[in-house]
Amino acid sequence: MLVLASASQSRKNLLESSGIKFVQIASRFNESLITEKNVQELALKLSISKAKDVFTKIKENNVIKIIDNTKIILLACDSVFEFEGKAYGKPSNEKEAYERWRKMSGSSGYLHTGHCLIICDVVKNGKLNIHKEIAEVISSKLYFSKLKNKEILKYVETLEPLKCAGGFALEGRGGKYIERIEGCFSNVMGLSLPWISKKLLEYEIYA
Repeated sequence: MLVLASASQSRKNLLESSGIKFVQIASRFNESLITEKNVQELALKLSISKAKDVFTKIKENNVIKIIDNTKIILLACDSVFEFEGKAYGKPSNEKEAYERWRKMSGSSGYLHTGHCLIICDVVKNGKLNIHKEIAEVISSKLYFSKLKNKEILKYVETLEPLKCAGGFALEGRGGKYIERIEGCFSNVMGLSLPWISKKLLEYEIYA
């Protein structure tokens, strides 16, 4: 059984639309505890921390009885947008989102998503043992359209940028401002479906 260690609606939608069966348990990890300057390492450390947090949550609350499976695979992801060598999380307010989009307009950046899988075995006494951990960063390069200030302002007024890593949502209104993507498409929405499908097959979990 796959456990999505995230409250993300976007990641939930990706798994559901691809027909992958899973249960969702949100992480309670405090992201501010991770201070890492390297953007890719930041995404990786955040995903690992979230996976381990949900692992602890399952053990503490005996969620295994609900899941009822002999093998559990925890999947946690965290996306960080890199622009001009700096990490861009969610804009704190509309002004920040507007200024950010003025910089990104007509330029490009990278969306790094840390993926962490914790493969667990459920033994007879109900304990959860970690069999293996896999962690990897998938990166996609995005090219943004050249926008007029009025276009940026109208987009920011939708408040969508305030809810997304980097200040945009490919699957939302922001999708029309992304001209081209180099790399995994679904990765930009928070989870690389080709990556997770390959890993699940390695452990004989067929979607």
